Amino acid sequence: MTTFIINNLVPVRLHVKKHPEAMERFGVNWTPTVLISDGEGKEHHRIEGFLPTPEFLGQLQLGLGHAQFNRKNFADAERQFRDVVEKLPGTEAAAEAMYWAGVSRYKATNDASALKATAQAFKDRFQNSIWAKKASIWG
Repeated sequence: MTTFIINNLVPVRLHVKKHPEAMERFGVNWTPTVLISDGEGKEHHRIEGFLPTPEFLGQLQLGLGHAQFNRKNFADAERQFRDVVEKLPGTEAAAEAMYWAGVSRYKATNDASALKATAQAFKDRFQNSIWAKKASIWG
């Protein structure tokens, strides 16, 4: 996980009592809070509370995927999301990543079959997740 963080993120650590202005600026109400933001400080993903290592890594990767998606780098976003699905399938992040991978493919190609394929994939994996329910309309 350390390698992933070093290779993909610029970690900044702020203490809630020493930096109350930053806590207010970013709406941090609980610790730990991890924000995935860009160089301008625009938030793309938020992780609140402690998570075990695999769950934390999945959330970090979701954040990177969302950052790419928001920049309209849909192919990179899809790769990031699919990586979560394949490498961290037992995490809570995996179902959300599968959903957003399908959306990213659709946004990149304007081909609705990407959404249909995602809905179909949810019949095999993560069937009971809220993300499967969200994708069910695409089937």
